[in-house]
Parts: sequence; structure tokens; C-alpha cells
Amino acid sequence: MQVALYARVSTTDKDQDPELQLSELRQVAVQRSWTIVGEFCDNGISGSVQKRPELDKLMALARAGKLDAVAVWRFDRFARSTRHLLAALDEFRSCGVEFISLREQIDTTTPIGKAVFTIVAAVAELERDLIRERVQAGVDRAKAAGKHCGRPRRAFDPRAARLLLAQGHAERQVAAMLGMPRSTLRRKLVELDLAAG
Repeated sequence: MQVALYARVSTTDKDQDPELQLSELRQVAVQRSWTIVGEFCDNGISGSVQKRPELDKLMALARAGKLDAVAVWRFDRFARSTRHLLAALDEFRSCGVEFISLREQIDTTTPIGKAVFTIVAAVAELERDLIRERVQAGVDRAKAAGKHCGRPRRAFDPRAARLLLAQGHAERQVAAMLGMPRSTLRRKLVELDLAAG
């Protein structure tokens, strides 16, 4: 099995050495007869940062189909948020790449590991759905109370728009002068004409 090892030491772990993580991963690789195709280590980078130089290289290898699995010492070395972890694991799954985390004993190459991952993914999806429902309920309540939801409405001075157009300025120029997209300027002028007509 072609395996990439990933380690990370965050900005707050300046006294730590990623070798602690990598040496344990190498031992497991020897025990399981894995072929290590690369060791990727991000030093001094927070786990909350999704774009990391070494992680990006590892993901490129996975996308290119050059890996069978990715092994990490612990989940939090790979990703700080559940969302980031699940997105990466979904991408691995679509690329046919397994995921192994030593400390949590998650190994998607085994039936139990796949089951645990499915449960974790289902809980995360439930959490997203509950948050979406709460947000929608709040928006519905605000709308029922007559509050505006969404982007703030742009102030529009129809007299200024008509004057600028009458002076020979193009719609694009007038829209830029009034700080709005040309399509919004057009729509507002059409609405005024309809209301007046």
C-alpha cells in the first residue's frame, strides 16, 4: 500500500518536534508493510488554516491517484475543524484514498473504521442541518416582524440618475458614479417608469 505520512506542528507548539509524530507513523508503516511515498510536514502553521504548503502537496498526490492512503498521528494534526476534516475525507474517498489516524484508531481500510467515519459524517451533517434550520427560523421570524433580511438596500436618487443620463453619460458610467451595478440602475429606472406610467 502506497502511503503518505502527514505531520504538523502549530505556531503554539514551538518547542515540539514533528519527528515525534513521524517516527511513530514510520514504525506503523514498517509493521504493516506500507510503502511510504512521501512525508509531509507543516511547521509553525495553525491547524485552522486549510491551505498549507505540505498539505496542499499531499492533496495533489491524492488527486493524481498516486496514493492508497494517508496516515496521521492525530486528527488535530490534520484538521482543526470537523468541517475541514470531513471535506478532506470526502475528497479522499472520491479519489479512492483511505485515511488512518493512529491516536484515534480510525482506519478506513477496515470495516469498523469505515463505520466510525460514516457515523462521524452523519453527526456532522445533522449538525449542519440543525444550524441551517435555526438560521432559517430566525430569518423567517425577522421577516414576519417586518425586518429587512439580506444585503442592505442601496440608496437611489432617481433625479441624479436622470440628470447624469441627460448630460450624455453612458449607463455604465452613471451606475459607477452612483456606486451600483448597471443592472440595478436599469431595473430601478424601469420600476420608476412603470410606476409613473
